[in-house]
Amino acid sequence: MSFKSIIQDMRGEFGSISRKGFEVKFNYGLRSRSHRVVQDSSMVVDALRQSCWANMPPELLRDVLMRIEASESTWPPRKNVVACAGVCRSWREITKEIVKTPELSGKLTFPISLKQPGPRGSLLQCFIKRNRSNQTYHLYLGLNQASTDDGKFLLAARKCRRPTCTDYIISLNADDVSKGSTTYIGKLRSNFLGTKFTVYDAQPPNAGARISKSRSTRRLGSRQVSPRVPAGNYPVAHISYELNVLGSRGPRRMQCVMDAIPANAIEPGGVAPTQTEFVLSNVDSFPSFTFFRSKSNRTESLHSGPLSGPKDEMLVLKNKAPRWHEQLQCWCLNFNGRVTVASVKNFQLVASAENGVAGQEHENVILQFGKVGKDVFTMDYQYPISAFQAFAICLSSFDTKIACE
Repeated sequence: MSFKSIIQDMRGEFGSISRKGFEVKFNYGLRSRSHRVVQDSSMVVDALRQSCWANMPPELLRDVLMRIEASESTWPPRKNVVACAGVCRSWREITKEIVKTPELSGKLTFPISLKQPGPRGSLLQCFIKRNRSNQTYHLYLGLNQASTDDGKFLLAARKCRRPTCTDYIISLNADDVSKGSTTYIGKLRSNFLGTKFTVYDAQPPNAGARISKSRSTRRLGSRQVSPRVPAGNYPVAHISYELNVLGSRGPRRMQCVMDAIPANAIEPGGVAPTQTEFVLSNVDSFPSFTFFRSKSNRTESLHSGPLSGPKDEMLVLKNKAPRWHEQLQCWCLNFNGRVTVASVKNFQLVASAENGVAGQEHENVILQFGKVGKDVFTMDYQYPISAFQAFAICLSSFDTKIACE
């Protein structure tokens, strides 16, 4: 049997199993939605394990999986790569070896990819859809140039107003956006005025990371008091919005201190923290994601060292200064066609000059966000920040900032 026919047969098997999973939803229609998700996922994985493909010789299996990974480079066909990782432990380990991080491949495959730095040298194009009625925000991977088309769902956030602050809860599951969910991965919290924000990760972004209290306090205001960090919430970024000195004609001025990313990460040969697995106390509580996670809670999966010394200064991002357009009589930024509607929310982030960068590195856009429709916004990011960090930063732009406008 040729490799081509083997791959075609495997895809047919995946399609058959997917259809069976779809039919199961009707059989369990009287049960809760969360129970159906768990039940359907378990039946799909069990069916894959019992198929004839689960006992292939390792050499042949590696060749087949490498061909599938290379051919299924975009979504939705890339779901076949994810299905391969769910067959059994040996399939999962080989697939994890083959699938590279977004930094190297420029692709988002498993949920852990959302916590890893984006590609070097190119922006990964995504978009955000806002639902005003229920205060939710959904992040999608753009599948084509038309940003209004349905894309690959990545993350969801829900706005929660508190007496003294506002929280944006971020989850992997669009139907369960709560801090108590097993798919909760972090949150964004604002101060009362909506001028200062903190991004919290549900797990440590790097082994032994230490947050420099004096550095964060100096940047975000001398009156700031470092709050007690709740269990499972690790601050990874601080965002501040300053008074808009350009008045109503200019964009907001913002600055992001990336607590978990060293400033030298953007230099040639620099390294940013890269998580390789979700570290959870009970990974079996959400079976539909079991083939994305490992049962190991070892910190070796977090490939980075602590930010504890002068050589490990934190990366600082600031919004790129706009230029005055004489013909249009307005301040403009070049979004290369990715932004079509003027808005005070639009911004581009570059490395701050105080990081010691100059030339092209200083002009290189790391994150850009802008409006293209009534409730549709593009979000493009690249190394050294992750999709999760980029999404959280963009969520801060949605919050009302009376003092900055």
